[in-house]
Formats: sequence, C-alpha cells, structure tokens
Amino acid sequence: MRYNWLKLLKEGFNNNSGWEKTWKNPELKKEYNVIIIGGGGHGLATAFYLAKEFNIKNIAVLEKNWIGGGNVGRNTTIIRSNYLLNENEAFYEFSLKLWESLEKQINYNAMVSQRGVLNVYHSDSQRDSFIRRGNSMIINGADAELYDVNKIKSLYPFLDFDNARFPIKGGLFQKRGGTVRHDAVAWGYAHAADQLGVDIIQNCEVHNFKFKSGACIGVETNKGFIKANKVGCAVAGSTSLLMSKANMNLPIESHVLQAFVSESLKPIIPGVITFGAGHFYISQSDKGGLVFGGDIDGYNSYAQRGGIDTLEDVCEGGLALMPIISKTRLLRMWGGVMDMSMDGSPIIDKTHINGLYMNAGWCYGGFKATPASGWCFAHLLAKGYSHALSKNYRLDRFKNGYMIDEKGQGAQPNLH
Repeated sequence: MRYNWLKLLKEGFNNNSGWEKTWKNPELKKEYNVIIIGGGGHGLATAFYLAKEFNIKNIAVLEKNWIGGGNVGRNTTIIRSNYLLNENEAFYEFSLKLWESLEKQINYNAMVSQRGVLNVYHSDSQRDSFIRRGNSMIINGADAELYDVNKIKSLYPFLDFDNARFPIKGGLFQKRGGTVRHDAVAWGYAHAADQLGVDIIQNCEVHNFKFKSGACIGVETNKGFIKANKVGCAVAGSTSLLMSKANMNLPIESHVLQAFVSESLKPIIPGVITFGAGHFYISQSDKGGLVFGGDIDGYNSYAQRGGIDTLEDVCEGGLALMPIISKTRLLRMWGGVMDMSMDGSPIIDKTHINGLYMNAGWCYGGFKATPASGWCFAHLLAKGYSHALSKNYRLDRFKNGYMIDEKGQGAQPNLH
C-alpha cells in the first residue's frame, strides 16, 4: 500500500477499515542473496537502498526483537552535519541531504523538522574553535552561521546569558539541522523495504555464523540455519558480542547513553540547543515534551537503562543553560547501547572473512547517520568496495594509525 492524500481521504470516509499492515510478516526462506543482521535504522536503511538503488533481490533483515525496539527508538532524534573533520563532515552532510528527501523516498511521514541546531559557546577560545568548525562545514557544502548574543537573545530569550560560570557569548547555528521522529524512521524504512520485496523477520536471533572454506555461508538462528551469499552486521551496541562469534576482537566498547523526556509543555523551544560548557542537548517534541540527553554513563554495559548519577549531571547542565525548566517534571527515561569506537568515528567495512561485512562504531552519531550509513553499507555489499564517503571508515585504520578523532580525545571510547 502506498500512502497519499486520496487514500487518507478515502479511509476517513471508510471508518479506516482499509489500511493494510505497514510491512508484512513473511515466511522465512532457507536462502537469501544478502542477510542484514539488525532491524534498526541502519539495517533497514541498508536493505532499502540495496533493493532500490542497487537492484539487489532476495534480501532479509533479521531482528532479534521487534522493529523499533533498539537504538533507533532510544535516542534524542537530532539530525545535523556540524562536524569538523573532512571525513566526517562530508559524510554527515550527505546524510542530512538524504534526510531532506527521505519522506518522498520511502513514502512515509517521518516528521522531518529542520528547525535548526544551535551550539552556544562561552569563551573566546571556544568561539575560535566554532569558527573553525563552521568554516569546515561551509567548505564541505553545509550551511553554518555564527550568531552573536543579541541574535540568540531574539530567538532564545529564556537562556541564562549572564550565568556567573558559563556566560553565553554566541553560538554556531545550522539552520538545516533539526529533528526526526525516531520510531517513524524505523517504520518508514521497514515499510519501504517491504514494498521492494525485502523480508523483515522479527524475533529472529542470530546465534552463530556458519563458515566453509574461509567464507561465511550463512547464519544459525533460533529459527534454524539460513544460507546467504553475503551477511551484513548492523547491530550497534551488540556488535562486539555478535562479531566475537566470528572470533573477532574489535576496537569497540559498549556504553549506555541515556535520554529523557519531560511532561508536556506549551511550545518554548523552537529548535535544538546544545550547551557548550557541558554535554547537554535539548529540543521539544511535537507532543510538547522536552527531549534531552548528555554524556554516556562511562562504564561498559549492555543494559538499556542507566544510572542516577548521569541523570543528575544532565539536569545540572540543563539548569545552567536554561533555569526556566527547573520545576519541570521528568516523565520517562531510557538507555541505548552505544558501540563506542577507539577514535569516536564509525566503521563500515568488509571483514577478513569472505562474505562477512560490518557496520558499527557509531558512538553518538548513529541516528543522524542513518540514511548515509544505509546507503554506504548497501554500496559496499553490492559493489564489494567502499563508497567514496566511507572509504576512510575502514577497520584497518586502527592498525595503520589513521585515526578520525573528531573530539581529539585519543583512544578512550568513554570520552567520545
């Protein structure tokens, strides 16, 4: 079923009785050309672009739980391309351009809202670093504006501009940044991939890989053995666990990243704001809730829940930035499992095992990278070599010393 205004009008007069399921629940085949392990945003986007852009047939997406139950539904929904390093900026700018045409591509309302992303700064040195980043953005085809205090006051008068410790002196603004409804991204890509013949198999957990003559020929699951010519792994924080079944020890640590939503309020925040003196970022959802987050918890974990100390730290950062939210009640919180790489940048590469590929190490950038990640991973699976935008995201860069260290924190995943 394709969605359009005529169908919406018809169902309005038909008591909404004619809607079909967003995606089917197909019978599992014994063999596929490509199997994608992981039914999150990256896995579903990969399957969609494999079918649409590279005309690959007979694809399956295997999800151990349900579609939308992993990191794709456990984030703060922000999209942006305000990076410094050329390798990252070009990639995320490509992703932002894909976001801008996504709803037409997948025939689904993902609620793409380009309301702008503002990064405030608090010192002269931080201003200089933001200017450098903005110039890098412009060189790579993105948009960037440097706002002075008066401009920010006109847009966000409720910020604490005269805070004794963290006075706001200006900010870097990206107008095309914003938010996207996270679970709608999963449902939309699932709908679009299903329309192209992709089999989406939920509650199908991969237990092991099967190898023959040094090549991966399929996977063992709780539903039995499934043969495949190529297997792509896109399982975020479970990457280390999954790839250990292929005797791979990866430069990745799994950490919890918490997100929070407040009670519904009247509209007060027109875009996305990030605090330059701490790790805090906030926006307001279409339902009125304040959606915000901060740092990862800083210790290794596979749990989808976090600790109270990080909650306190995030709330402290929020109050230093905008005291008006001090009496707002917290409605809910959750945790996503981040696959933190040693340099804070992702990995899209084939492994040393023929037929086995991986997409991992997204750290904080996973959700905003979803379209570009899917496109580049699909290119790798279809062509056998990296897309120009992901050629630097190779696994062997850690052996060769070619780090893509956006934050300059060194080989400490807990700091990225």
